[in-house]
Amino acid sequence: QVQLVESGGGLVQPGGSLRLSCAASGSIINLYAMGWYRQAPGKQRELVATITSDGRTNYADSAKGRFTISRYNRGNTVPLQMNSLKPEDTAVYYCYADLRTRIGPRDEYWGQGTQVTVSS
Repeated sequence: QVQLVESGGGLVQPGGSLRLSCAASGSIINLYAMGWYRQAPGKQRELVATITSDGRTNYADSAKGRFTISRYNRGNTVPLQMNSLKPEDTAVYYCYADLRTRIGPRDEYWGQGTQVTVSS
């Protein structure tokens, strides 16, 4: 069974920084991509940033220049560094993984989410 465990959320003032991390565990044999999505109250879940196993990144326009997603290491952990945070970045951030396990087909998995609040 696959688990995605997020950490690093919290309350930060506008202009501040946070670093999120997500660790994927389970009987994973191929990890094709990992990343982050977010959902603000009353809005649909949206892309923040993703990275593939060969290092290709995809960022939302709102994240470009402020957020950095790093390549996941052997521990299957993907960090997201968020700088210059704005109140509109307030949302629940969800870890995402596109992977294949020993016992199942390739599929998408989601974490439980971590709250990020940007407020003074």
